[in-house]
Amino acid sequence: MLELRFLLDAMKNLHHEYDGLIFDLDGTLADTMPTHFAAWSQSMAEHGLVLSEERFYALGGVPASEIIELLAKEQRKVVDAIAIAEAKETLFMGLLGAVQPVIPVLAIAEFHSEHLPMAIATGSPKWVAERILKSLGIREWFGAVVGSECVANSKPAPDAYLRAAELIGVDPQRCHAFEDTALGIQAAQNAGMVVVDIHTLL
Repeated sequence: MLELRFLLDAMKNLHHEYDGLIFDLDGTLADTMPTHFAAWSQSMAEHGLVLSEERFYALGGVPASEIIELLAKEQRKVVDAIAIAEAKETLFMGLLGAVQPVIPVLAIAEFHSEHLPMAIATGSPKWVAERILKSLGIREWFGAVVGSECVANSKPAPDAYLRAAELIGVDPQRCHAFEDTALGIQAAQNAGMVVVDIHTLL
């Protein structure tokens, strides 16, 4: 608790330095990654596809259908990527009750929810992100949620971050971003934002 207080003290000046905050969701605000992997493992096994845990984390931020298409091509399988992605998200929804917030990042968002416009930029479908935020009781903190279907190009392209900044009416270069994956960090940087790897906060 003492470390969290020091962290909040260090982050309390963000509203003096930036005009908006943009957060990734999975693995950043919500500790969803183990739950997502459980859903991935089951759905992939049903279709004869293999996704290692290491590869799963490396592809964090990439939409599910794109990951499935990549795996199918590599493993020489013919599959309906969209249908499998939908089934995977349904499995994940059944496990949503197990998802907990990432406390240090949640604390930063909670403090600034009264000071700055904030948005979510995620590789998950928007409806999934909305459900996660509502289950954590924090949906009202965010002026916009940008999901995978909201942009043409997924992370590491900057599209999600640029769209999120646009929706909350803030210049991207005046936004501070929070991410947990290399692809996500690259996406925020490509959008011209200062970005924090949340692992440095844990």
